[in-house]
Amino acid sequence: MKEDCEKDYQNQDPRIVDRFRSFLPVVVDVETGGFNPATDALLEIAAVLVHMDDRGELYRGETYRFHVAPFEGANIEAAALEVTGIDPDHPLRPSMKEADALGRLFKPIRAEVRNTGCTRAILVGHNSWFDLQFLNAAVERCGIKRNPFHPFSSFDTATLGGAAFGQTVLHRAAKAAGLRWDDKAAHSAAYDAEQTAELFCDIINRLKPVYQEAIGNRE
Repeated sequence: MKEDCEKDYQNQDPRIVDRFRSFLPVVVDVETGGFNPATDALLEIAAVLVHMDDRGELYRGETYRFHVAPFEGANIEAAALEVTGIDPDHPLRPSMKEADALGRLFKPIRAEVRNTGCTRAILVGHNSWFDLQFLNAAVERCGIKRNPFHPFSSFDTATLGGAAFGQTVLHRAAKAAGLRWDDKAAHSAAYDAEQTAELFCDIINRLKPVYQEAIGNRE
């Protein structure tokens, strides 16, 4: 019975809607002015779509990245700027208000949720609770009613990297997976999101035989 089920899975067209209980994984990374989502500025946000090929394997899709102007009264720690290298007041920094950045970010995500038949997006991040808290705080400040992301569930590649490779630091887990890493590009929301997406796809693809066996065991 299990072998028959595995053959059925291999013969049918794989769909990402079936892989994660109708959730669409979307990788998000934020760069911020500190660690407190209620008081510290959101300075940069990036999202990377995840697609599934006709073999049922995931691969990194489009990247969307926006520089964000600090909300009124936002706190910005100097130590945070030293890590990210962001100058919020740089005249060439193309920042926009939080509401505009989130509106432009959510538009392609909502479209992908519809196109894949999923019910909503689920955030994928490295130490994902950090990114999700900042995203939720910004959504609340902006009064956005249709947040495409699940409000509290997420996939954490720090946990997945620890389980798969014994590494919880992003660049170490990426290198353990055989992925390329550029230290100079790190701490950019777009680069970190893309590397997190590559790591997530790699781990999930490695788990494909386990997933197929689980399908067989349910039959």
